[in-house]
Amino acid sequence: MEHISIAVEDGVAVVTLDRPPVNALANQTFEEITAAMSQLSAGREASAIVLRAAPDSKLFCGGVDLQDSPRRHRPDGRPEDGAPQGDARDQIDPGRSPRECFNSIYESGLPVIAEVHGKCIGAGVALVASCDLVVASDDASFALTEINVGVLGGVRHAQRLCGPWLAKRMFLTGQFVTADEIYRRGGIEAVVDRSELHDAAIDLGRTIATKSPIAVRLAKESANRVESMSLYDGYRTEQDYTQRVKRHADSDEARVAFVEKRGPRFRWE
Repeated sequence: MEHISIAVEDGVAVVTLDRPPVNALANQTFEEITAAMSQLSAGREASAIVLRAAPDSKLFCGGVDLQDSPRRHRPDGRPEDGAPQGDARDQIDPGRSPRECFNSIYESGLPVIAEVHGKCIGAGVALVASCDLVVASDDASFALTEINVGVLGGVRHAQRLCGPWLAKRMFLTGQFVTADEIYRRGGIEAVVDRSELHDAAIDLGRTIATKSPIAVRLAKESANRVESMSLYDGYRTEQDYTQRVKRHADSDEARVAFVEKRGPRFRWE
């Protein structure tokens, strides 16, 4: 992979976006993030993922690469004049790659924690809003600037992050809002000093990694499924997931370890 890197330690995978100068999202970047989420979901080494920008980056993400985007949207299916035609699906649906990227985060088998510093713009907001938890530095800010460059997109993801009213203001004005403002609205878990940001994200991931890995995956899947359900249907679905997790020996181990006041020994069974 050229635009991202993956490292795993203590049950936490760190996926780092590193595409200077502003971590703009090209088609290749979208595809690499999708591949990383698939790879980590298929493995058993990690129980949580931290998605961050390279520590020396000026900002988290500058949005879609405006040089690459017109290549993806060419109606002839060629990235440039004279080039061979690419994937037919992309010619018909040029939004497929970013959509699958965001969905790969949302539906990843592992909880994904966004670690945000500096500016987070456009499609970068959608990346963050697709995650399960968000921690940000006190210099972080967020904007949907698509309206400034003649396109639209990102408001539905932003609604998940900060609610419909602030998302609509961001969508209509293109203005930045601070991490503190989104924190007040419940979309960010913590706002910390930049020097404490990575530790805060890793600590959250390590806490998740102490739980049964089977239970963590089922818990995320359950939470995603009930997100848009009614109270009655949502709780009924949660009850079904309780029965699913109880089928596994690790569920018994969690209960016995709690009663015996010791650390659990999970075996993926």
